[in-house]
Parts: sequence; C-alpha cells; structure tokens
Amino acid sequence: MTDPKIPVTEDELHAFVDDELPAERRTDVEAWLAAHPDDAERVRSWRSMAELLHARYDAVAEEPVPQRLELERLTRQSQSRPWMYGAVAAALVAFVAGGSVGWLARGASAASPNFQTFALDALDAHRTYVVEVRHPVEVAGNERAHLQQWLSKRVGYAIKAPDLDSSGLKLVGGRLLPGPDAPAAFFMYETASGERFTLYTSRAKTDTTSMRYAAQDKDGAMFWADKGVGYVVSGTSDKERLNTVARAIYDQTEKLGG
Repeated sequence: MTDPKIPVTEDELHAFVDDELPAERRTDVEAWLAAHPDDAERVRSWRSMAELLHARYDAVAEEPVPQRLELERLTRQSQSRPWMYGAVAAALVAFVAGGSVGWLARGASAASPNFQTFALDALDAHRTYVVEVRHPVEVAGNERAHLQQWLSKRVGYAIKAPDLDSSGLKLVGGRLLPGPDAPAAFFMYETASGERFTLYTSRAKTDTTSMRYAAQDKDGAMFWADKGVGYVVSGTSDKERLNTVARAIYDQTEKLGG
C-alpha cells in the first residue's frame, strides 16, 4: 500500500503522462498535481508535446521494417560474417529505442495530426532563425509595407505584421518559408533586451481550433487555427508571457478577419 504523503517523483510524473503509472499510485499523483500547479503545468506541457510527436512520427513507427533490416536476415548474415554481430546488436538497440518513442507518442490522442505537424514545423523555424545575428530575416522591419505585400502575395491571403509595441516588442522583419501544405509567412520580434518571439502563419488543413500551449526545453509555443489559417507564436517557455503576446496577435488577426 502506498503512502499519499510520499512526494511524487519525476519518473512518476512521466509515467502518469504515458499512462504507465500503477493504478494504486494514480490517485496520489492526481492529488499531488492538484496541490502543485507548477508540476500540473509541466504535465500538461508534456502531454501537448506528446501529441505533437505522435502526429509527426507515428506514421514512421507504423512503417514495416525494410527487408534489409529484418532480424532473421541479419542473423543469417552474421553467421557467415562475424563483424555483423555488432550490426545486429545496433539494430536491436534502435528497435527498442524506436519502440519507446512510439509508446510515448501513444500516450495522448492526436485529434488534428496535420495541424500538430504544422505547429512543430513552426517551432523548428523559430529555433533555426531566432539565434541568427546577421541574417535572422529576409526583409527588415523598417520595410513593413513591402514585407506585408510580398508575403500576402506568396501565402495567398492578406496578412499584416501585428503591432506589438504594447508588449515591448519591435518588428525585426520577416521571411517566406515552406509550410507543410502551403507557403508560410514568418515574422520575428525582439525586446530591448534581445528576447525574441516569432509568428508563423500559413494555410492549414483544419478549420478552427482553440489556442493551445506546448513547451520543450527553453522554448514554448501557442498555436491555433481560424478559417483554414494556422498561427503559431513561439518564444519563451514562460507561459504567461507567451500567452500575453499570443493574445495580442490573436486580437489583431481577428480584427483583420484572419
């Protein structure tokens, strides 16, 4: 019998997210999360990221093993080639590791896999360009009118770079990126201290979704869709700060009609 007063460990939180926690401990963990909002937020973040991983990699996990990598075939080859034992072992390790990722992905349902892949692509773009010093954008922010006209033409709908002065953010500029289903517009903003946020928007194979949050390492993202257009705001993993910026952008896109 477990003691509910025993602190919940990091491993138990992960097991809770992956639905692998023993039933007799689940009630204790739920009570712990109710009393510890920071841990509850971490669990929600992990679940959101698991959904994103599921959307991106589940199809790969379900693919059949190539014939050249079938264990029976590798074993036969290793009998005549001693060095092949190492290859067989490596294949087994990769199989086990891949299986673990697969089970992590299955820990949460993916209601809109296309859009979750969209959000992951946006977060990848954020990480790629936010660290650039000399070439973070293609068109600088002081050419806002040209930037908006150019990106609107390429993405296929009218788009304006949101004004985020009230949030302490200045437009650095933007660039055109390939999106999952259509070209994507990418805007970058920066605070006086150098903190950067990005907005990624493109046509998305979804109608309307509520705003959701995901975080990984030091990066966070708020993402939503409206009338077939997706939006992802990436930046700090501080959810409150990120939500303030995302809401400011959401309000302006709503006034513009998407």
